[in-house]
Amino acid sequence: MEKIALSRRQILAGGAAAAVVATERPASAHSIKGEVPWAPSQADAPHAIDPGGYIFFTPQEAALIEAAVARLIPADDLGPGAKELGVPTFLDRQLAGEYGRAERWYMLGPWRQGSDNQGYQSRLTPAQLYRYAIKQLDAHVSSIKDGRRFANLATEDQDALLSDLEAGKVDLGGVSGKAFFDLLLQNTIEGFFADPIYGGNRNMEAWRMIGFPGARYDYRDFVAKHGERFPLPPVGLQGRPAWSSKG
Repeated sequence: MEKIALSRRQILAGGAAAAVVATERPASAHSIKGEVPWAPSQADAPHAIDPGGYIFFTPQEAALIEAAVARLIPADDLGPGAKELGVPTFLDRQLAGEYGRAERWYMLGPWRQGSDNQGYQSRLTPAQLYRYAIKQLDAHVSSIKDGRRFANLATEDQDALLSDLEAGKVDLGGVSGKAFFDLLLQNTIEGFFADPIYGGNRNMEAWRMIGFPGARYDYRDFVAKHGERFPLPPVGLQGRPAWSSKG
């Protein structure tokens, strides 16, 4: 879309692989138990999320999130977009977990206006910010669009509202619209490129688009092949479906 500063093509072309790491620390990320030296099979291995219905989002919230991420990274000739690759599910599980509760963040204040380079500055946890901002955004849309909700608007109207959020032109009842937009965009990119075990990047399609090989353990045969496209399909933390007896 034209009005939002960061286009889908820029996302795919610049630094995309760096966004493979999921939000802050996903609810199921690795950690080593005990002290060094550690023994094999003594790690908290990540567990695949249940790809079923929403846990955190209400149906109304989910409708807005699905519509918003579909405009931030829309499907086009390059491939499927954020909605098709399961980003709403990624966001839902992150917000329902320790990231959403900001369990590893300092959240005790003092509460002062931060600068842009200081990152997240809200006194609200991510889960609280999403819940409040979504409600306020739909209320704002309803007030200027004859009672309609964001998810029911034409795509060009959705783009315009997202652009206003990004530009800081929308006050979400005391919460910065720009702060919400920045967090939503960041989390959408993370979900788009994260390992599929966390719910997004379905079938590793985002990795295929940028030629990222994923979690392969051995690249010795390709180290000296500079400038050549990696010929093998990507591999996630759970391997590839073809390697499973059920694949």
